Amino acid sequence: MPRAHGQYSVMIVDDSTAARALLRQIVESDSSLQVMATVPDAQTAARKMKAALPDVMLLDIDMPGINGLSFLRKIMSQRPLPVVICSSHAVDGSELARMARDAGAHDVVEKPLMADAAEYERARKRICSALRTGAGGTAARRAETGVPQVPTKHAPDVILPMPAVLRPAPATEPIVCLGASTGGTEALRHVLTSLPAEAPAIVIVQHMPQGFTTAFARRMDGLSKLQVIEAEGGERLRQGCAVIAPGNRHLILRRIGTDYRTDLVDGPPISRHRPSVDLMFRSAAIAAGANALGILMTGMGDDGALALGDMRNAGARTAVQDEESCVVFGMPRAAIELGSARQMLPVGAIASFIMSFAQGHRQGLLR
Repeated sequence: MPRAHGQYSVMIVDDSTAARALLRQIVESDSSLQVMATVPDAQTAARKMKAALPDVMLLDIDMPGINGLSFLRKIMSQRPLPVVICSSHAVDGSELARMARDAGAHDVVEKPLMADAAEYERARKRICSALRTGAGGTAARRAETGVPQVPTKHAPDVILPMPAVLRPAPATEPIVCLGASTGGTEALRHVLTSLPAEAPAIVIVQHMPQGFTTAFARRMDGLSKLQVIEAEGGERLRQGCAVIAPGNRHLILRRIGTDYRTDLVDGPPISRHRPSVDLMFRSAAIAAGANALGILMTGMGDDGALALGDMRNAGARTAVQDEESCVVFGMPRAAIELGSARQMLPVGAIASFIMSFAQGHRQGLLR
């Protein structure tokens, strides 16, 4: 069936006939979504994807043959697209949900229970919202017109304009800003667990829904030598601590004297994301200037690419993760095309690059 203009195409992959029918009913309840295909397994989905890719996929985990997680990893390594995992086993904060996120899932939602009308309606809204936000990042890039469901792509200026004259920041302790999206949880795990306890202050924006960032921060805190926390607003950024932006809130850096503190703000999605890497990088350019290092890591789309250039123009060091080690090279590629990045690094070299930057910066402060 051809897709109606202004709709996002959805492929449903689930081995249960009843589940496929239920999920089709849910998807078709939203006028901005259209079912492109319903298939019982990964092999059938892969064959259909050779002819045409959906805007977003709704994928079960427990399936015969190739299971959902294995298929998700294959998609992200070969033909990346937004995938929403829909499983009765992948509840928020569960190990299975974490594994799906690490593999590159855009979101993880629970299957609805038909027996409970209120629960079904809650799940229906959650599923449709996840599909719309996932599809919006890719469908919008087709430059279609007249599609009211595609979120407006706001620049950081709507919340934090660049000053007409950017005053150099006073010399301070080094500050590191990391931005990531699809595949970023595993890449960030590699970086954070490779850093020593004396690593410089780090602030992170990883595209995740509300709730997932809490579990991710807790997990990283347990695995790494750093203290890793989810921002609540007002935290002083300090050596040996990494602060992660919470889902659905923008994180901005503020400088008070020679200290940096977090500030959580609402407002529209920036570069179609909240939290937005672009907004965090913009705030670092204004507050920290040459005291900062900005690194844009694996992810779909272009969030962070523009404002990484703001950081570079303000004197900061800038880099991106290289294509070979990215799950999706979209965000780093966009930064390279804009001339925002000075260097390209494999994920395994990012931790040592951070420590080299911090050491060099501190030596400069002592001169």
